[in-house]
Amino acid sequence: MKKYSKLLRPFGNAWGGVTSHKLRSLLTILGIVIGVSAVIALMSIGKGAEADILSRIETLGANLMMITPGSTMGAGGVRGAAGSAVSLTMEDAAAIQERTDLVSSVSPIFSKNLQLIAGSQNMNAQVTGTTTSYMTTYNLNTTSGTFFSDYDYQQGTAVAVLGATVAQTLYGSNDPLGQNLRIGTIIVRVIGVLASKGSVSGSPDNMVFIPLSTMQQAVAQQRTASGEQVISSISLTVKDIKNSDSTVQQLTDLLRTRHRLIASAANDFTITSMEQVASTVSDTMATTTMLLGSIAAISLLVGGIGVMNIMLVSVLERTREIGIRKALGAKDTDIWVQFLIESAFLSLAGGLIGVIVGWGAAYLVSALGTMHTLVSMDIVVLAVSVSIGIGLFFGFYPAWQASRLNPIEALRYE
Repeated sequence: MKKYSKLLRPFGNAWGGVTSHKLRSLLTILGIVIGVSAVIALMSIGKGAEADILSRIETLGANLMMITPGSTMGAGGVRGAAGSAVSLTMEDAAAIQERTDLVSSVSPIFSKNLQLIAGSQNMNAQVTGTTTSYMTTYNLNTTSGTFFSDYDYQQGTAVAVLGATVAQTLYGSNDPLGQNLRIGTIIVRVIGVLASKGSVSGSPDNMVFIPLSTMQQAVAQQRTASGEQVISSISLTVKDIKNSDSTVQQLTDLLRTRHRLIASAANDFTITSMEQVASTVSDTMATTTMLLGSIAAISLLVGGIGVMNIMLVSVLERTREIGIRKALGAKDTDIWVQFLIESAFLSLAGGLIGVIVGWGAAYLVSALGTMHTLVSMDIVVLAVSVSIGIGLFFGFYPAWQASRLNPIEALRYE
């Protein structure tokens, strides 16, 4: 029992030192509270943004892959923008459907920004000519009406399906089904409106979908020298997400063979999976979150300096007390440990209060609908650990100075 009492005595002494100057301790804690709450609030915003973006990407389908044209190489070795090469054709899409066994659906796409006119309303939007498999490939659903059929595609029927944002912009609260819509030089009939997918990059909310055969009537589709129809991209779904790497390799081999690329030539196309996009977004947002946390951590350093200042004042005020304790047999390590524990107490208390304040701030931001926040346990543990570490770091010098006081000079101190 005496052994445990001896071990706990420094904590009791430290607690007494903290509680004997309540106002000073409270002001010291305030700097840590501000720092910890800022770290938690800002990092929770970063985490929430990451989760929000990833959830929107997942709605498009984790097993989705997109094949886009590569870039052209101009005179002087100047490379054009990605997608500037004329390398993907309808025949490529047909070959992928027929010759690959790891793919479940293939959707050739020819898209172009065109002017849309509906009555007195007009807007510029991306018009996508595709096949009926697009609905399956992108995991889409309609809120009203239906998607165009195989018959519409084969006959080149002048029908269109609107994204949620386009429907709202052109028709407002009116029902767009059955209404005529001018797209470029042709007039189509609206037969469906898609369910919203959110504002993720490439969202179908901002698009209009028509049969690819109808698109050829609205916009002259470019052809290769051999007469193949050029398309903008090819989207497809993988049967099993575990076979993503094998699918990419199979597609690469097939397209390189079809495009007659020699072994030393670079691919004239790019294959991107939603899994890769999600991974890139996750890495980017993680870096952004850490940057936000680092900026907020500056206030923690300021709070740490405040702890050191207060502890130095405390050592000065309690010089005679230190001298008396040393005269009664207290060792340098006893004094050092007591003041170090006091510093840690202050930082821990500030850290715990900061967690509550930061959590409340994050909740308030979400409740107001400003943005989505996510407070995870790793953020809380990190913030509290850093606050304690700062207390120990900045409390080391005052504690060391207290332990080095000469007992005779300390007793003489007024």
